Amino acid sequence: MQGVMEAAGHVGAWITANPLPAALLAAIVAVLTYFYEIHHPFYSGTRSALLWARSAWNPEGDQSYGAFVPFISLGLIAYHWRALCEARKGGVNAGLAVVVAGIVLFLLAVRCLQPRIALLSIPVLLWGVVLFVWGKASARILFFPLLFLVFMIPIGALTQATFRLQFFVTGMVGVLSKLIGVNIQAVGTTLTAADHSFNFEIAEGCSGIRSLMAMVMITAAYVHLTQDRLWKKLVIFGASIVFAIIGNTGRVFSIILVAKFWSKDVAAGMYHDSSGWIFFPIAVGAMMAFDRLVNLDYGWLQSSASERKPAPIRREDTAATEPAQGEANPSGKSYDY
Repeated sequence: MQGVMEAAGHVGAWITANPLPAALLAAIVAVLTYFYEIHHPFYSGTRSALLWARSAWNPEGDQSYGAFVPFISLGLIAYHWRALCEARKGGVNAGLAVVVAGIVLFLLAVRCLQPRIALLSIPVLLWGVVLFVWGKASARILFFPLLFLVFMIPIGALTQATFRLQFFVTGMVGVLSKLIGVNIQAVGTTLTAADHSFNFEIAEGCSGIRSLMAMVMITAAYVHLTQDRLWKKLVIFGASIVFAIIGNTGRVFSIILVAKFWSKDVAAGMYHDSSGWIFFPIAVGAMMAFDRLVNLDYGWLQSSASERKPAPIRREDTAATEPAQGEANPSGKSYDY
């Protein structure tokens, strides 16, 4: 709460010291609010871009995670607030080109009746405004927090694209079950006990679509806040899908264990409905373990290899063992010159 009050104080002080830029920002906010919330160009004039997005952020379409994206973005901005206040200010005219690009995207969305493109234009417009009003330093700080808004765009074909995850999770759970002596037959997307005491179908929702997107967003924010090298960020973020698969496999496997050793009714009912909590400890644990692996000091490998490598023979060392011309050779060995 203290941090929020401090940020509010900084905002108020900046508005007082910069009335004209503050008025410009207020006008920009008003324009964006009108075109993205009040104006209804989509679905025969019945929905605005944000109204359509809120209707698409629903559990039925496995897109409910989108509602949290703007708040996470604001949290990331608050995290960088001190650096933003200390950054050198100075507007860059190139920001207007970025703003124009955002406007073109919105017009294209209206022309094609594609609200997703309209949502894509939001981070472009906001970043262009920051670049134009505050300059490069502020734009660099806010690049990722504003880019994070891309995650709020609903992806309609995501469920179909993760159809293969159902088969993969089914197969992995079958393997894990056999490792602990639980005989499970994994056929297609069905897990059946060998004694036919229970039978579960890995449905689309259990394939991990929601957990997949949640883990991708968590990993993106995590690497932004913790990693100091771009290659580390890319490597860990690229593995976010693997973290999601590991977490979801653990979740489904726990349901099988509850069905086997407790009750199939509890596993299919109460435990299944509340088992989402087990996904995040497993997935986040996998992410942090991989982070530790990426950030290990591998210098000892190079030093060990250099120790095993024989030292090169220098010419002067060889020459030192050979007799000079005209001198006696007490060893009796012959040398070719």
